Amino acid sequence: MTNTLLSELQRTVCYTELVYQRVNKKLKTQLTQTEIEALVDRLLADVTSSVEKRGKNYYVTNQHTQVQLVINSFNSRLITVNAL
Repeated sequence: MTNTLLSELQRTVCYTELVYQRVNKKLKTQLTQTEIEALVDRLLADVTSSVEKRGKNYYVTNQHTQVQLVINSFNSRLITVNAL
């Protein structure tokens, strides 16, 4: 189930202009839009990532990179990332 959900999120995740700025702020980085999308894609493709649905959001956690993605479960839009 988790791998199927991660694959679906990887296929459908979308971004807003604001989320690119938010990702860089939260991770204290200066990544380009392409680099942020590649990071999200890697985390969603990583079999060690776990996913949990809480409320209307999916929380995708990767302990290896110490990053958590927050994705809206209704429209697959990336909301933010959290450093663990």
